[in-house]
Amino acid sequence: GRVDAWDREAAEKAMTLVARKRLGSGDMVAKDAETLAQMIIDQLTEQTALTLLESAFAEETEDFGLPADQLARHVLMQKGLAKHRGLLALDASVNVDVVGLGASAPSYYPAVGERLHCRMILPEHAGVANAIGAVVGRITMRRSGTVTAPSEGRFRVHLESGPEDFQSADEAMAALEAALTQEARGAAEAAGAEDIHVHTERDVRTA
Repeated sequence: GRVDAWDREAAEKAMTLVARKRLGSGDMVAKDAETLAQMIIDQLTEQTALTLLESAFAEETEDFGLPADQLARHVLMQKGLAKHRGLLALDASVNVDVVGLGASAPSYYPAVGERLHCRMILPEHAGVANAIGAVVGRITMRRSGTVTAPSEGRFRVHLESGPEDFQSADEAMAALEAALTQEARGAAEAAGAEDIHVHTERDVRTA
């Protein structure tokens, strides 16, 4: 009920079916769809909080003597977040504001702020910020080349390794595209890209 961007009835039916699945102990995963949904939200909150804690420890100037992932899960850290009160009083929090982005941020990130005892900022247009970031953060590599026809029946591809002649325009264009695609892919991979998409265009001009 927190997000109404999709089909609620279909989601409830799917969650009901999953909730009825049996664990190794023979018990159902959850008693109903609502309980299962809350379990998922709680897990999302916990994993997001741990990720933010790891990032915070990784950026700390002081060395705490343990890797960031271990510090985030350390019993003292977790007790501090839970505001333990006994013979000892433990308090822990993230000491900076956190900005939540994405269409679902207003629905799920306030709980993360409560978990980490920090201010959670939800910008007015948080829902489209991720989409904009994906576009402007995309790695783009462009390569171009030329095919000429120095004489009838001969098509020359001008490559970095030198000119290469073909008997048909299609063969020449295919060879050029293959060479440029390889160059662009190599440059994109060197820049850190993983899910690479290649788009080619031809500008054919005849006299």
